[in-house]
Amino acid sequence: MATSETSAEGHRVAIDSSGSPKVSIVVPAFNEAARIGDSIRKIEEFVGRLPFKTEVLVVDDGSRDDTASVASRMAFAGLRVIRNEKNHGKGFAVRLGTLEAKGDYVLFTDADLSAPIDELEKLLLTAEMQRADVVIGSRAVDRSLIKIHQSRVREVGGILFNRMVRLFLGLNLHDTQCGFKLFRREKIRPVIEKLTIWGFGFDPELLFLASRAGLKILEVPVRWSHADGSKIRFLRDGTRMFTDLAHIRWNSIRGKYS
Repeated sequence: MATSETSAEGHRVAIDSSGSPKVSIVVPAFNEAARIGDSIRKIEEFVGRLPFKTEVLVVDDGSRDDTASVASRMAFAGLRVIRNEKNHGKGFAVRLGTLEAKGDYVLFTDADLSAPIDELEKLLLTAEMQRADVVIGSRAVDRSLIKIHQSRVREVGGILFNRMVRLFLGLNLHDTQCGFKLFRREKIRPVIEKLTIWGFGFDPELLFLASRAGLKILEVPVRWSHADGSKIRFLRDGTRMFTDLAHIRWNSIRGKYS
């Protein structure tokens, strides 16, 4: 049965109250009206085959197009649409969706489904078999699984950024930026609540804080295809992401995360 309530951040959300899901799928979306319907349809078909209950939370982060209305028209049991009136950033949307999630596990996936949604099974199996708290999809562990590559400039930029993540934050991970990550909800919630970065640099902060909290983090290679229409602007957002690393390091030195 569908109902509505006010979220922890003061937003109205539509909720399916028929039971507790095992997995919550969070889809942050900004100006995704052209493809959000197709992505939700693929997710609906996939979760319909799963032997456990799921929910899907589409977080429309202040879109200037019809993202929220398109998503709402896709209504099916377990779909929840959260609407931010103002655009805050991908990190804010993931944070909000995770705090609203009810599942034992939370998967966040980019709205373009660059990593096919059925790769969830791979991450979930790893989480359960190896008792991991965070399982991140990786393009770098096995690049043969990349079907459509980004431009060479973007790929080199990603490799350089990952090296800076290792240098600044000490995270021994191959790919912090892939938009396909699974969390054990009860373990990640205290981490999510401490996030300070709302843009594309939120991934390193989240993983840095998860590592500081002693959570077990594993990487799993996933199939991935670059999708046109990326919201990232290489120079602008790339510079900001490097600045974010310094911001995270400085927050840690000042004890802001304590």
